[in-house]
Amino acid sequence: MQYIIAYFAVINCLTVFLTCIDKYKAKHNQWRIPEHTLITFGILGGTLAEYITMRIIRHKTRHKKFMVGLPIIFVLQIIVLTVILYRLIIVP
Repeated sequence: MQYIIAYFAVINCLTVFLTCIDKYKAKHNQWRIPEHTLITFGILGGTLAEYITMRIIRHKTRHKKFMVGLPIIFVLQIIVLTVILYRLIIVP
């Protein structure tokens, strides 16, 4: 269980870091982090942290891919996690 918590802590920290770096690079006309990389880190478990960070720093808030897509991914992740936990705990 502690490995799972550590994984999510690391992936969420990396996702927040990448999102903030992309915002910085956008403001300074530098090479940007590809959108598919940001989405991938969300899919890997950083969805909620990425969405909250984007709202706080006002980054990519006009992109439906992020403002609609990330919440959809998050809901799907919750459903999958619920099914997995149900099968592991309730129906052994």
